[in-house]
Amino acid sequence: MPATTPLNIPDLAGKAVLITGASTGIGAALARAYAAQGCKVALHYNSSRDAAETLAKTIGDEGGEVFLVQGDFSVSADVERVVEESAAHFGRLDGLVNNAGGMLGRVPYGEQTEAHYDAVMDLNARSVLTASRKAIPWLKKQGGFIVNTSSIAARNGAAGGAGLYGSAKAFVSNVTRGMAKELIGFGIRVNAVAPGVILTPFHERYSTEEQIKGMVGTIPQGRAGTAQDCVGAYLFLSSDLLSGYIIGQVIEVNGGQLMP
Repeated sequence: MPATTPLNIPDLAGKAVLITGASTGIGAALARAYAAQGCKVALHYNSSRDAAETLAKTIGDEGGEVFLVQGDFSVSADVERVVEESAAHFGRLDGLVNNAGGMLGRVPYGEQTEAHYDAVMDLNARSVLTASRKAIPWLKKQGGFIVNTSSIAARNGAAGGAGLYGSAKAFVSNVTRGMAKELIGFGIRVNAVAPGVILTPFHERYSTEEQIKGMVGTIPQGRAGTAQDCVGAYLFLSSDLLSGYIIGQVIEVNGGQLMP
């Protein structure tokens, strides 16, 4: 798969876009893709500093404009700071891609703890609310977009101890619909992308080879997805030219594994 999309979407050029969780996986593919469209990219990372710096150098070498910003998205103060620093650096903010998240371990419902609940919900749900709240005043100035990252787990209930993660993503999907209704009057379009089984460090961390094989067996397209497979949906939802009359939608990118 190519590192960047060959598409040319002229209305994205010059837009300042913050991509959270952008050092690896889907976020990294998005950072390169938005930069390739001429966007100014704020690349957020938490612990993967080396990967983020390498990616930022690659984007710069390819002629893109990038701003690196670190923050722990399980901590609301960090989320607020990342948004403000990104917007201040570019003097504007036209788009927010809420991509930061993680399963934080496979824990069956019968073994859940209050601490695990707080950690999963803070990272995957609260951070989306906090980042969006801080971005909205900037987006209101000229209109813009928010694209949230949900998951196939938001619809299928997840399995193998991923249920709480799936529930957090279901929260994100519904927040997407609610925000879309509230913000469209300010010229801010809100939508989401729900990836299926995508081979990124996420599954390297949380899924065994046997689990991945079992999941792939349920995909009509016969393979797991790649980060690049997700890029087009995000770019599409970010462009007024392509999706100006689309709000509150969750685009499923899963090779046919789920057809709602």
